[in-house]
Amino acid sequence: MRGDDPPMGNRETDTGPVGAVHVPVMVGQVVRGLRPRPGARLVDATVGLAGHAAAMLAAAPETELLGVDRDPHALARAARRLAEFGDRVRLRAGSFADLGALLAREGWDGADALLLDLGVSSLQLDDADRGFSFRYAGPLDMRMDPGAEVTAATVVNTWEERALADAIAELGEEPRARAVARAIVRARPLSSTQALAEVVARAAGRSRGKIHPATRTFQALRIVVNDELGALDRFLADGWTLLRPGGRLAILAYHSLEDRRVKDAMRRWAASCLCPPGLPQCVCGWSAKVRLVTPRPLRPADEEVLSNPRARSARLRIAERLEGR
Repeated sequence: MRGDDPPMGNRETDTGPVGAVHVPVMVGQVVRGLRPRPGARLVDATVGLAGHAAAMLAAAPETELLGVDRDPHALARAARRLAEFGDRVRLRAGSFADLGALLAREGWDGADALLLDLGVSSLQLDDADRGFSFRYAGPLDMRMDPGAEVTAATVVNTWEERALADAIAELGEEPRARAVARAIVRARPLSSTQALAEVVARAAGRSRGKIHPATRTFQALRIVVNDELGALDRFLADGWTLLRPGGRLAILAYHSLEDRRVKDAMRRWAASCLCPPGLPQCVCGWSAKVRLVTPRPLRPADEEVLSNPRARSARLRIAERLEGR
């Protein structure tokens, strides 16, 4: 089996042991776009290995940061990374989908700078025991929150073939999803990442370019297990309300399913009217809530992609809450 590519949608590059420096994706563009100011309240709602969080804290003194993550292992690593910033940092377990409640619990009325870095981090991807990657022999797990009930093994071994094929087609954008689902059902029970990858590779056939034939199926399973798009949709329903006036939201997405949702939500927030076209006058009562700082997504520089191939699919979008809205 080839090991050309990890599953799509990963964030921070981890190339060393505990205590090594981890390189976050597009960190310079994120910090410039969020423009943290002295005294600001910063939120990294997917804190991961804390590379972005450390850069934001270093960029502006007297700022406070709330770091949120579903993964307790990530929070432990983030605590070590951010220890130098002392009591300026609060780390909490949770999902960005529940960020409003988390902010209220901290007594915060909103954020001046808010970051979502979507997808899976290298801390998860490169740990064989977490079961995210076909590059390593590991259990079919894929849970970002190790306490969650549903695992990849649950989906692979219990879902009906049609539901499995639909998920692989929609969430993995796998053109041979029906054949892959059929092969998985016939091979049950499956318990390891490598066993699943072998079944998928035979059914999907050789992929174009360097993408491993199991990549799309692993992406789909990971999204299902962690309800990634559901969490994103819940956040995007009214995510602008989590910003203070003048506050900025930055979202890093790594595949079209995420980025399309982010683009549509930010355009909706920035619209002056949500009425269907053709009405003689506005009846919705909506007004623009944000300004699009990036009408088109920012992409990583070629130099970054060369040094960190995992950044190649990243798209960064930024919006700023309007004053008085």
